[in-house]
Amino acid sequence: MDIEKILKELTTEEKASLCSGHDFWHTKAVERLGIPSVMMCDGPHGLRKQKGEGDHLGINESIETVCYPSASALASSFDRDVLSELGTALGKECQAEQVGMLLGPGVNIKRSPLCGRNFEYFSEDPYLSGELAASYVSSLQKQGVSACVKHFAANNQETRRMSGSSEVDERTLHEIYLPAFETVVKKGKTRSVMCAYNALNGVFASENQFLLTDVLREKWNYQGMVVTDWGAVKDRVKGLLAGLDLEMPGGPGVQDRKIVEAVKNGDLKEEVLDKAVRNILTMVRDSMDNQKADAVVDREQCADLSALLAEKCAVLLKNQGVLPISKEKKVVFIGEFAKTPRYQGAGSSHIHVAHAVGACEAAAGLGIEVTFAQGYRICEDDDTKQLREEAVKAAREAETAVIFAGLPDSYESEGGDRENLAMPENQNLLISAVAEAQPNTVVVLHGGSCMELPWIEQVAAVLCVHLGGHQVGRASARLLYGEANPGGKLAETWPLKLEDNPSYLNFPGEEGVVQYREGIFIGYRYYDKKKMDVLFPFGYGLSYTDFRYEELKLDKCRMEDTEELTVSCRITNTGRYPGSEAVQLYVRDAGCTAIRPVRELKGFEKVALEPGESREVFFTLDKRAFASYDIGLHDWYVESGTFFIEVGASSRDIRLSGEVKVTGTLEKPVYYTKQSTVGELMKTDRGRAFIEQMMNRGQDGGGEAAKAENVKNMGEGSDKIVESMMMEMPLQSIVTFGRMTEGQLDDLLRMLNADFKGRDDETNRKV
Repeated sequence: MDIEKILKELTTEEKASLCSGHDFWHTKAVERLGIPSVMMCDGPHGLRKQKGEGDHLGINESIETVCYPSASALASSFDRDVLSELGTALGKECQAEQVGMLLGPGVNIKRSPLCGRNFEYFSEDPYLSGELAASYVSSLQKQGVSACVKHFAANNQETRRMSGSSEVDERTLHEIYLPAFETVVKKGKTRSVMCAYNALNGVFASENQFLLTDVLREKWNYQGMVVTDWGAVKDRVKGLLAGLDLEMPGGPGVQDRKIVEAVKNGDLKEEVLDKAVRNILTMVRDSMDNQKADAVVDREQCADLSALLAEKCAVLLKNQGVLPISKEKKVVFIGEFAKTPRYQGAGSSHIHVAHAVGACEAAAGLGIEVTFAQGYRICEDDDTKQLREEAVKAAREAETAVIFAGLPDSYESEGGDRENLAMPENQNLLISAVAEAQPNTVVVLHGGSCMELPWIEQVAAVLCVHLGGHQVGRASARLLYGEANPGGKLAETWPLKLEDNPSYLNFPGEEGVVQYREGIFIGYRYYDKKKMDVLFPFGYGLSYTDFRYEELKLDKCRMEDTEELTVSCRITNTGRYPGSEAVQLYVRDAGCTAIRPVRELKGFEKVALEPGESREVFFTLDKRAFASYDIGLHDWYVESGTFFIEVGASSRDIRLSGEVKVTGTLEKPVYYTKQSTVGELMKTDRGRAFIEQMMNRGQDGGGEAAKAENVKNMGEGSDKIVESMMMEMPLQSIVTFGRMTEGQLDDLLRMLNADFKGRDDETNRKV
């Protein structure tokens, strides 16, 4: 396809028509110029290809296929290879179904555990989200299928998601809510980005030039296509001017006519329209050029992969020696989820499968005999006393009781946010009653986000299998009986209660406006800074075996921020079982002047080890690992100083620590005014020299006598009081106290601000 030749031959009307879909799932074709239609489908943890007329909410039936673990589960793998395997499998399936673009992954940050769509998102941490998503996107696109990272940006709740505004300050936006998208663009090379429904700081994402052009295309050098979330367009012409290319779904042509009219009356330059059409045609060309007409898919093989990935994502939250279970023990499985597991979230990502495997069925497949007790009904939140009593009786008669519990579909879904972190009360009552009767009680948790566990001290073990795909029962049975060893780690903090969450007072906002007042302190960044107790920290997860961390090495102890730092350590499996450990690297700024988190995740590696086996794990850190976003520079800035490199098993389980002195090579400009303080002036060599000279001159060489006089007049510790007061004193006060004239202060400011030519307005202050 010769895109430039086609652009010259297309009429304005045809160009406008290409900027919206043919229907719910296809781009438009222009047969006279050989432009084909490309199909796109919902994902990202399965292929949701609908039959006949499509609809974004999944009301109409879709093809039977494989449901993989959702993003919330996949993130807990802390394993790039897991996401790579998934991307490859989905790419092959898309080829077999002639799908050119798969919508996903979703990399929006988990600001609040109440977001109803958290099961579709990876983590509260932008580094983890970006790295995993980039691995998925790279592998998917190697199969010739375009990815579509979503929802750009600051789409962190379902309440008023189509019309609300996320009010986010500049630093928070760049440190928390944009980096995952940046990584997928730069490292994953995604061919498509989906803009969100919501507004960012009052401007809808579909017509937000700051997002779609200034950041995405100019800062990140993105060359691909921008498509709307389905129905996200507010003003079609404004969208084109801002950098939006394709509107989905298709419609009756009203928007196309608006584009043509805007070109004709001069409100929209045709070259702007050409740019959008060029991006759309590039996606179409890439999809057609990479189409594999003879592609086939082995869905049994895909189902096996789904089970394997579910095993790698599961997190062991508690174990008092009851797991793994011996196959000889008399065991009862309790709960509706044991037979009909909840394995995926509700909404546009809902996958149609032929049969979901429950743990009862899977145990039988392993040759293990278990009894079953209903215990509760999913459709009822109230007390089902008879079912509970039957389950308690069965638990007493068994040697181990395993309760399969968690959140029903109605508790978390696209289109609505959760009201609280509670599980259904009938399940909580059941777990407490069974645990009282049977000390060897295990709980297997299903759900897309964190939950309150009021019975946690009563049970012997808790295994979280998340929303683990339609083979989650197979994974659960293998994990419970030691056929596999859980090695997942939590990709989000589980608080003790909802009120502890940093966004609690500002979620979901008022009248469609939500203020992100917690700033950069979300998730573990907040809990660790506040030294708050949590139910389970970020990065936490147990294993059936143990791991020793040792031999931390940094390839340099001093570096400039233009260099890279290589870090390594040795991990040894000291236990009896084969297992995998997610080794996490955090960076801690020891003496920064900016307010920063205690530590931030900047590296992770998953290592599988046999008993007694050791392996060296390597990490590479660049400038961004040490930088914070500076609103004065509108860029990333490394403050010179000492940084600690911390390696551990969670954000609160640091096993090894080393330090490196980093020199920032970007000089941070400081613009001084009469209201700048003496302390700010002391940050520069010239300013420090001036202040010291002035103070010595004022004391007439009697520094010690002056200190003694201070003590006499103000008491012990007065030296520090005077110094503190001096540091906080505005420069204007030096004139007021007669230490210099107004003219001398003006001369001083001109000297200090010599690098800021033409910037002598006090409102243009940079510190």
